[in-house]
Amino acid sequence: MKYILGTGGFMSGIGKGIIASSVGTILKSCGLHVTSIKIDPYINIDAGTFSPYEHGAVFVLDDGGEVGLDLGNYERFLDIRLTKDNNLTTGKIYQHVINKECKGDYLGKTVQVVPHITDAVQEWVMRQALIPVDQDGLEPQVCIIELGGTVGAIESTPFIEAFRQFQFKVKRENFCNIVVSLVPQPSSTKEQKSKPTQNSVQKLRELGLSPDLIVCRCSDPLETSVKDKISMFCHVEPEQVICVQNVSSIYRVPLLLEEQGVVDYFLRRLNLPIERQPQKLLTKWKEMADRDDHLLETCSIALVGKYTKNLNSYASVTKALEHSALAINHKLEIKYIDPTDLEPSTLQEDPVLYREAWQKLCSAHGVLVPGGFGVRGTEGKIQAIGWARKQKKPFLGVCLGMQLAVVEFSRNVLGWQDANSTEFDSKTSHPVVIDMPEHSPEQMGGTMRLGKRRTVFQTKNSVMRKLYGDPEFVEERHRHRFEVNPVLKRCLEEQGLKFVGQDVEGERMEIVELEDHPFFVGVQYHPEFLSRPINPSPPYLGLLLASVERLSHYLQKGWRLSPRNTYSDGSGSSSPDSEITELKLSSINHD
Repeated sequence: MKYILGTGGFMSGIGKGIIASSVGTILKSCGLHVTSIKIDPYINIDAGTFSPYEHGAVFVLDDGGEVGLDLGNYERFLDIRLTKDNNLTTGKIYQHVINKECKGDYLGKTVQVVPHITDAVQEWVMRQALIPVDQDGLEPQVCIIELGGTVGAIESTPFIEAFRQFQFKVKRENFCNIVVSLVPQPSSTKEQKSKPTQNSVQKLRELGLSPDLIVCRCSDPLETSVKDKISMFCHVEPEQVICVQNVSSIYRVPLLLEEQGVVDYFLRRLNLPIERQPQKLLTKWKEMADRDDHLLETCSIALVGKYTKNLNSYASVTKALEHSALAINHKLEIKYIDPTDLEPSTLQEDPVLYREAWQKLCSAHGVLVPGGFGVRGTEGKIQAIGWARKQKKPFLGVCLGMQLAVVEFSRNVLGWQDANSTEFDSKTSHPVVIDMPEHSPEQMGGTMRLGKRRTVFQTKNSVMRKLYGDPEFVEERHRHRFEVNPVLKRCLEEQGLKFVGQDVEGERMEIVELEDHPFFVGVQYHPEFLSRPINPSPPYLGLLLASVERLSHYLQKGWRLSPRNTYSDGSGSSSPDSEITELKLSSINHD
């Protein structure tokens, strides 16, 4: 097993996760099996109770693990399936050690950070690195480890010490350290500054780790003089200083690393059993990057969500939209709308803000209402859903978005004026969305219906079934506490709101479609978690196709995209004159 550790400098949030994912991508393109582990130094057990405003969206794994955004990057870039143990936190490792101490595993010894915490970190990494993450079930050959936070931070110290010891345990030829550091360029002088990188490397060396590669994040390509200065003062060869400047698309980052000889360096440094030249996977990434740079037509989607102050709150959703937009050769424009701005109360308080919000909604090609929690903004979301239904605008509701679509339909079509979710009104006489009985509302963390679940199609006459490729069932990831009230299913279906997908027991409503509408779909699960750049999520793809008025043509073609919208398997680009090529879609399981 080869281990590649990625650490940061004095600043976080500069793209360490994207760079670590890109390193894994170019190694996987060489035929290696790659896994990843993300270490977060915070004391939380997992990301389940994080505020979207503080940490962005929670990413959910197959086994129900609630983790941060970086594991989503790893899954999307590497097209792998991780588990909750691929995310290690301070809280998780301390809980693990304390549990062992309570069971008497330490035989009464004093339990300390060194050696007990540091040993537990090393054992965790070595154990988890061997877990297969690819569909072929083969054991990984390379493990990418990203240590979150900044160098020298007090909460990161036990992990740094663990890897200082770890490099000797697994031997030098099996361990490599990458430092990702910012090279700022003050607007006053336009001069690239190397001192922050020098200080970061110096601090890391004081803690016992020496970098093998220094990846410099900068706005413009790194000047040769600055690169030489970093090489000299950080005690590395110039070829070990890698520049990752701002690029037009994140799809270019793996290409940027490969162009600067990162594969050749790993080949020598870690004695990797690979061919020198990356193969098909990077060819597809280059095609995606080139296509992304030359898109002309635009598709606009109104994203109506309450967490729009921090756009990372919808990171997985926006990535899924981007994948689908790229697949249909359209540039994506997302119009972020705070649902409270759509509510009548805003018309009285701030008429200009109200009209701007509605203008955004009305000018969009399609409407998306993603998941969320809490009552704030729900009436505005219902207003947006009602408008999309009446105006026959393509609409996709995810999780809470689906539930509110049922609420809107119940109020305005069935005439149940007080219809609501018991999450927002426990005394409603028409509880169309109810709390799932097996989950306690008194506990917040880890109490939801989480992870991969099977949805069985109830009819062949379903747009969603066709988008998935006509399987009997699909498996998607869930994260919710509330569900559509199954008692009211018949009343809703009689008026045209069809529940075309249900769980295995037939008790939970998973997919809803509206008759006589170009595309009005709600899904209880979160399809964005399984969307991939080369394999976009079917629900999001359907929304984008409907928004550009190509859904009917797509379905008539037998659920295929034209060659100009697919990626080649060889070294050349897709040819518009070649035969229609089927686009493989994610999350279809025929087992």
